[in-house]
Amino acid sequence: MITADLMAILPELFLVCSAIALLMLGVFRGNDSTQLVSSLSVLALVVTFALILLPARPEGVAFGGLLTIDGFGDFMKLLVLIGTGVSIIISQRFIQREDMARFEFPVLMLFATVGMMAMISANDLIALYMGLELQSLSLYVVAAFRRDNLRSSEAGLKYFVLGALSSGMLLYGSSMIYGFAGTTNFDGIARVFEIGGAGVSIGLIVGLVFLCAGLAFKVSAVPFHMWTPDVYEGAPTPVTAFFATAPKIAAMALFIRVLIEPFGGLFDQWQQIVIAVSIGSMVLGAFAAINQKNIKRLMAYSSIGHIGYALIGLASGTEAGISGIAIYLTIYIFMNLGTFACILCMRQKDRMVEGIDDLKGLSKTNPMMALALAIFMFSMAGIPPLAGFFGKLYIFLAAIDAQLYTLAVIGVLTSVVGAFYYLRIIKLMYFDEPSESFDTPIGREMTAVLVITGVFTLLFFVIPGPVVESAGAAAATLFPG
Repeated sequence: MITADLMAILPELFLVCSAIALLMLGVFRGNDSTQLVSSLSVLALVVTFALILLPARPEGVAFGGLLTIDGFGDFMKLLVLIGTGVSIIISQRFIQREDMARFEFPVLMLFATVGMMAMISANDLIALYMGLELQSLSLYVVAAFRRDNLRSSEAGLKYFVLGALSSGMLLYGSSMIYGFAGTTNFDGIARVFEIGGAGVSIGLIVGLVFLCAGLAFKVSAVPFHMWTPDVYEGAPTPVTAFFATAPKIAAMALFIRVLIEPFGGLFDQWQQIVIAVSIGSMVLGAFAAINQKNIKRLMAYSSIGHIGYALIGLASGTEAGISGIAIYLTIYIFMNLGTFACILCMRQKDRMVEGIDDLKGLSKTNPMMALALAIFMFSMAGIPPLAGFFGKLYIFLAAIDAQLYTLAVIGVLTSVVGAFYYLRIIKLMYFDEPSESFDTPIGREMTAVLVITGVFTLLFFVIPGPVVESAGAAAATLFPG
């Protein structure tokens, strides 16, 4: 039995052992080993990716029901590994130039990734909390990694204080659920609803509300979004790229698993919460970004809006809805990593610039970078035939199938409003005169990231099959009936 359990968590086991080994390597070799540790960290993530795809891995529950291994979890873990790997790759030149070359940087990202993978596989409230805290504690440190920078320290402190508050709410909700259900296991909680029928305790519903509040913070959904713009702006740009991708996907996967599996019997109750949070996130994401001058703050509000769209799929509570979220998150991660790679290339006289106005005339000074950023902006705005359009299409179709017509209409309207600030960036790049050109060259690794993410976003419509079929298979595992 122990061998089967260890085989089930082989990817997580390998990654955590790799992180510990790289930490020891960094301690003995010092900060001169940062480049080596980073390269080995990416290699460890690639091996972990391959281990998840191993056909020999057993599916089902492990460690007495604490963890569950299934197609949905594997799909989301692959996205998280892509997000972490690319974030480490695009951070290399930045941390060298900004005097942040510390071997702990990639190691902390690995530990955060182990926490995310544990969250995604959680089948128990205790396992959920352990994974969440392992991720959060690593992210608090990474956000404040530039200790000599006031904005980075402020970002780390804000994230820590508000993160502690959300963890408290999540723990309070978990304790309420345990008190009224008599178990922390997801399967046990689901059985309580099957037995209880219509007479579900009000205490369980209150506990669920607090649990949803804690998880909404982790995905930065309204009204628990307040940390996002300040942390995105203050944290080092590669860290912001990491925050915008891997942790978001892990938290969204956890949100889906918690609501669909143990609390599927309370669908009518939690659907109201998800609809309200989704509408709030879409509206705020569309309108609050309009007057932003800093591109990282704009991306923060953009990510809040994107989470609102993803939550439409969860509100539908159907297999098509969850499949739509999986497709949306796959497209989202490529669009975001590409956009942040462009932001990392925004350097003038060897210093970072983050103003949207700094992009003026980019098509004349750096046409290839302008083209890449234009592809990502059009895609985020949902302009066909780019990938972002299909992400939203699958989500809206699921909402219409579930008869959530109002939610779908609000989603379309907020997409139109949001398109304004994405298209404004394209207008600045192509129709304004350049003020000052960016430093060149941008580096081979950054060029590779821009090419791969740009081609995926641009040509997704040519071969959507693999992503759509994989997402459908992943969603099907949550609806075995």
